[in-house]
Amino acid sequence: MTDERQPARAAIGTVVSNKMDKTITVLIERKIAHPLYKKFIRRSTKVHAHDAENACNEGDKVMVEQCRPLSKSKTWRLVDVLERSV
Repeated sequence: MTDERQPARAAIGTVVSNKMDKTITVLIERKIAHPLYKKFIRRSTKVHAHDAENACNEGDKVMVEQCRPLSKSKTWRLVDVLERSV
């Protein structure tokens, strides 16, 4: 049996809340084409991500990746802060 894992799923989003200790809420937006009309629609998902150093503030653009479950709702972790908010 080989121990090869699939690469972790990564996403870029905006921090909408950092009120929890070592946890941030990230809004991930994506655009999908409507199946019939082909117009692009914005869809969004909010995920909780682990921020060990409490490094993020609201409005920051961050990269998160999927990981093992850390709590009931936290299955993502912070990889990098791409852009700081002013």
